Amino acid sequence: MSRIGSLPIDIPQSTEVNIKGSEVMVKGSKGELRRRFHPDISITLKGEFLIVARPSDSKVHRSLHGLTRSLLANMVTGVSQGFEKILEINGVGYRAQKTGDKLLLQVGYANTVEFIPPPGISIGVEGTNRVRVTGIDKEVVGETAAKIRAIRPADSYKGKGIKYVDEKIRLKPGKAGKIGKK
Repeated sequence: MSRIGSLPIDIPQSTEVNIKGSEVMVKGSKGELRRRFHPDISITLKGEFLIVARPSDSKVHRSLHGLTRSLLANMVTGVSQGFEKILEINGVGYRAQKTGDKLLLQVGYANTVEFIPPPGISIGVEGTNRVRVTGIDKEVVGETAAKIRAIRPADSYKGKGIKYVDEKIRLKPGKAGKIGKK
């Protein structure tokens, strides 16, 4: 039995769940998410819990069981609490600035890089070197943060670039040079 798939999903008081066949709509204080799941996996609402069940122990059904439960739990958490990723910009002269909806990044290129977030994602700038990406869909928040990080990933020699706040960069030693050469 799947350890993740068999766990019930607790639904908060302010969250509303509607199930129509294989499509699930979750509505909460932060917004609304819809998703269509595989028709073989059954999703039922029992009181204040969502239960995910599979029809057989085949490999496909076992893999879909845990996946469906995780995606549903992320939907419930997203509409009730939301998700966020924080990025940090390191480097001399590197900075971020927000104008309207756009994020302007000066990260060592000749021109300023302009980033427009997808709908449903809000970007905030704290100081000049922290970028906060927030939204209700965990996948879109993570993908947006990864796209911003990919503009200038942190360098492994100097540590300059964009990285996640909790990411540790292991710096490599540079060239040692020849000692005692005359």
